[in-house]
Amino acid sequence: MAVSSPAVPLLPRKLAVALLALLACSFAGNHIAARIAFDNDTGVLLAILCRSGITLLVLSALVLWQRQPLGLPAGTRGWQLLLGLLIATQSLCLYSAVARIPVALALLVGNTFPMLLALLTWALGGPRPNTRTVLFMSLILIGLVLALDVPGQLGKTGQVDHHWQLGVSLAFTAACVFACALWITDHKLAAVRGPVRSLLTLLVVFVSMLLAGLSGVMPAGLALPGSVNGWLALASLVVLYGVAFSLLFVCVPRLNMARNAPVMNIEPIATLLLGWALLDQHLGASQLLGGAVVVCGIVLLTWRRAA
Repeated sequence: MAVSSPAVPLLPRKLAVALLALLACSFAGNHIAARIAFDNDTGVLLAILCRSGITLLVLSALVLWQRQPLGLPAGTRGWQLLLGLLIATQSLCLYSAVARIPVALALLVGNTFPMLLALLTWALGGPRPNTRTVLFMSLILIGLVLALDVPGQLGKTGQVDHHWQLGVSLAFTAACVFACALWITDHKLAAVRGPVRSLLTLLVVFVSMLLAGLSGVMPAGLALPGSVNGWLALASLVVLYGVAFSLLFVCVPRLNMARNAPVMNIEPIATLLLGWALLDQHLGASQLLGGAVVVCGIVLLTWRRAA
């Protein structure tokens, strides 16, 4: 993403917040559309390939229009390649989780990356989390236990549903990988221009998904949708993700992200509502309470770190 510059006038805060909320809802809609596509036999690799490919074309046009130089500073090529591979892995894991468990739960687990980033930064020599940060992290973990209905899962004849377990594990892996990607962005690629970093990252995602599909590592990874609904869902996820990512790419210098970024955490809430309305995915009262606790904890944690 492009870095905010003092020379770029910021949008009024109400407009910036409204735009970020709209973008969060678009990203939520992308995941709902993905689940519909997967339920209609669409391959996970195909969905990521289409999503990244179209967005890559849009960003390429924007970078050319802005006449951004594409050169990378010395010593950053390897880190840029690693960043792209991490984002490709995060996309694959999160979409695979979305295909297995309720979409809102997958995003709740996937959105724990701010907590993991704080721990990773500390482990790699950064500042130690203070008492308030540890409190928010604990709050997030308690909320996750409720949202994922861990007691209920363990109470099923003493065994955890393996389908549920795999989906949760994939979502958590996505969060871990994304935290690593953010650490690399902050500490190893800070000298790379935001537009160039975004463009090259998407290029690596596209190429890696294409190679994975052609290699046959996921036999049904490139499977075409099996119905009209599947095709419509595939097209919808491409449009929703592409428009949201491109708008964020263009507008981020004017959005004062240091102050307003926590607004993006309404994505799991929007996903919960859309999942209920479009997928008939219902959560119990304790799960809803847990989801609310997780979202509140993440908002408090990110606001604290951005202050």
